[in-house]
Amino acid sequence: MNLEEQIRQNYSNIIENIKISAQKVGRSSEDIRIVAVTKTHPVDAIRAAIQAGLSVFGENYAQELREKAELLKGENIEWHFIGRIQTNKLKYIVPVATLIHSVYRIEEVREIDKIAKKLLKIQDILIEVNVSGEGTKGGLKPEEVFDFLNNIRHYENIRVKGLMTMAPYVDPEETRPYFKKLRELRNELLKEFSDISELSMGMTNDYWIAVEEGATILRIGTAIFGERKYKGE
Repeated sequence: MNLEEQIRQNYSNIIENIKISAQKVGRSSEDIRIVAVTKTHPVDAIRAAIQAGLSVFGENYAQELREKAELLKGENIEWHFIGRIQTNKLKYIVPVATLIHSVYRIEEVREIDKIAKKLLKIQDILIEVNVSGEGTKGGLKPEEVFDFLNNIRHYENIRVKGLMTMAPYVDPEETRPYFKKLRELRNELLKEFSDISELSMGMTNDYWIAVEEGATILRIGTAIFGERKYKGE
């Protein structure tokens, strides 16, 4: 089986799993988008994924995003930035990314707004929330999100579209409380911030649980492309 056939098969399996999980809780699978995570995967793999029907791709590193976007210019692609933000690298991200998933510091908001203004762009972002409280993960504490949103309301060139989280890497069923907590937080915030509808949560290890708990965006890499190959391997 060549790369495109393998990706097509993997993608088909994921779509089927999403449909089953969505049906369980009375959701439409049409309301759920897949971001294919392409970190360290070559451009050929992305081209194969496009042929297989994928169109939204997520990168973790600013320079990798910029380089791949340049190489794939002309393709019908929507790029998302999903990694930890370095403020000085936002100049590479904002011109390319339709959605930035991982915003949680005021200096990031300030810089995104400044660059977007120069580009005459309204930059869509998600606020990263550290629901699990793990020290290794970025994001605001759930109880900090309301004030943060109030504090950034005056920035005219950003638009907050929802929330993002990473669950701990545990048995899939054990991720459920974290996804549920993010959904409940989003529902509470919707009373005051009407645009905050997206929930970016769920990865290869746990995406079907995330679907059952209300995810609208899934960030899936390994289940589509296979295990990553790192330089030097």
